[in-house]
Amino acid sequence: MNIPHALRRSTLLLIILCLFACGEEPASSGDVTFTFDDWAGPAITVNMYVPEAADASTPIVFVMHGASRDLPRYYADWRIQGEERGFIVVVPYFSKEHFATAARYNLGHVFDPDTGKRRKPSEWTFAAIEPLFDGVVDMTASTRESYTLFGHSAGSQFVHRFLYYVPEARASRVIAANAGWYTMPDFGVDWPYGLADSGVPEDVLADYLSRELVVLLGDADTDRTDDNLRKTPEAELQGQHRFDRGQTFFRAARARAEELGVDFGWQLQTVPGAAHSNAQMTPAAAELVR
Repeated sequence: MNIPHALRRSTLLLIILCLFACGEEPASSGDVTFTFDDWAGPAITVNMYVPEAADASTPIVFVMHGASRDLPRYYADWRIQGEERGFIVVVPYFSKEHFATAARYNLGHVFDPDTGKRRKPSEWTFAAIEPLFDGVVDMTASTRESYTLFGHSAGSQFVHRFLYYVPEARASRVIAANAGWYTMPDFGVDWPYGLADSGVPEDVLADYLSRELVVLLGDADTDRTDDNLRKTPEAELQGQHRFDRGQTFFRAARARAEELGVDFGWQLQTVPGAAHSNAQMTPAAAELVR
C-alpha cells in the first residue's frame, strides 16, 4: 500500500512517519484530519486523535456516527475519552452527498436501492473499514492487529450488520449503541429485518454469535415520538422503542446461539439515565475499548 498516494495527510503525519523510519518512538500527533481513498468507494474525510503518550501498542477505536452525520460532535465526545484513557480515536465521515439514505450507510450499500441487485463487495460501504485500519496502523507506526468498533444510532446499525458481511474483520470488540432497529440473526425473516435473501451464508452465523459484541443501551432511550425512530410493522415487532429493540436483538441472538450449540460471546449492558445521546453513551463505551 503506497500510503503517500493513498492518503493525503497533514505535514505532521509525514513527520510521524519520518521519525518512525529513523527508529524513533512514534510522535504525538494530537488532532489530525486526512482524506482516505484507498478503497473502491468515494473518498472519506477522517478525523483522528492520537494521545500524547501513544506508542505502537496503543488501542485504536473506530467511531461510526449516526444519521445526523455530525462528525465534529462525535469526534469531540470521543476525543475527550481518548485523551483521558489513552487510545487512538478514528472517526470516518460518511457524508449524505455520497452515502445518502439508510441503504447506503446503515445497511452498508450491499444492495443497489434502485435495482435491488447485490453490489460488488469491494464497493460496499462496509468495505471501507478494514483498509482504513491498515492506513491508520501505518500512519501511527502501530503494531496493533485489531481494533474496537463503536457505532451509535445509525452507526450502531452499521456495526452490527458489518460483522455479518465482513466476518473476517479484525475488530476485537464491537459496541452497538442505541440502534433504532436490527437485522435479526434469523434466516426465516426477510432482509433487512432478518437474513433471508441477505446474501449472508448460513455458516457465518456461528462465528457472528461468538464474537465480542456489546449491545449497549441507554435505559432512557424510550421516546416513541422521535421522527427518526422507524415504525414499520417489522420494526415494531422488535419493540416499541430503541431500549426494547436492543433487548429483543440480544435475546434473539442468545437463543440462536443455544440452538446452534455455539459459545455466545455477546454482552448486554445498560447506561442508567442515558437517552438517545452519543455524549451520554460514550463514557460507558470508552470503558470497553481494548
